[in-house]
Amino acid sequence: MNSMDLTQASIWLPLFFFVAMGIAMLSYVVLDGYDLGIGMLLNRASDQDKDMMIASIGPFWDANETWIVLGVGLLLVAFPLAHGLILTELYLPVAVMLLGLILRGVSFDFRVKVNIEQKPLWNFLFYVGSLLAAISQGIMIGRLIVGFESGILGWLFSILVAICLPAGYILLGSTWLILKTEGNLQKRAFIWAKTSLWLTAFGVALVSLATPYFSPEIMHKWFAWPQILWLSPVPIATVILFLLAHRFIDAVEKKTSTREWLPFASVVAIFWLSFFGIAYSIFPYVIIGEMTLWQAAAATESLWVIFWGAIVVLPTILGYTLFSYRIFKGKASALTYY
Repeated sequence: MNSMDLTQASIWLPLFFFVAMGIAMLSYVVLDGYDLGIGMLLNRASDQDKDMMIASIGPFWDANETWIVLGVGLLLVAFPLAHGLILTELYLPVAVMLLGLILRGVSFDFRVKVNIEQKPLWNFLFYVGSLLAAISQGIMIGRLIVGFESGILGWLFSILVAICLPAGYILLGSTWLILKTEGNLQKRAFIWAKTSLWLTAFGVALVSLATPYFSPEIMHKWFAWPQILWLSPVPIATVILFLLAHRFIDAVEKKTSTREWLPFASVVAIFWLSFFGIAYSIFPYVIIGEMTLWQAAAATESLWVIFWGAIVVLPTILGYTLFSYRIFKGKASALTYY
């Protein structure tokens, strides 16, 4: 669609829901991403540290996972045609993700309620569930970027994303631990953060270089003139953010800075820029090369009904998320949220 008349509801309503769905998915990736990362780090911590790691995410657990429910819900009601095709193509990774999330949910509660002899089992299941969820989400993102291409290269790209995304989640989780913990656990978090930072940087670079080769349209959107000129700040800013994240981690570790929130904030900014790159590459498609967001959208009359619900639900979810983070700010303490 070369020109868009944004005064027409049939144009701006699908665009509104596309943006809202994107915000919901990005919020999930960032917010649930750090507790997935902590879950994947759980197997490398002492028993005492494991309890503190869980305590750091406990108060935010439910609020974080609300965002994926919102995102998938918007896909279902606002873009029903795309919803059916996407879930058909992603049936296996979605099933694996749900299995991982179920394992996480059950083990999250059972690890503090069972006998001490059984606790390591539930800690391990929490780790396995986190790993399964992260890998399956990477597969889904990769498949979406390549437009569900069935060739070997498309699957290799999806596997690449599935390897890189857990590293990014671990980076989020380790910088969250820098913010929320202290003592020996925080010292270990510095090591985890530095290692995962460069793995994530390598992964982002590989995915960024590989993505344009799967679609001539994506290649044109990024490298044609003058797009390459005004988009060049995006990769430059991403490189700068990786360097700043390393500097912030190092400064907090050496006690030359007391702003422990800066490493986490810089990593969140990296995720925001990476998500912008994916969203820009995909737009205006919901399924690249097959279905635009306007073709996939529900009837305008239905979108109006959903719109009035969304402008109530979105601020409510955002409000209680911000409220929970404000109430439980500061360093994590003992497991008192049960």
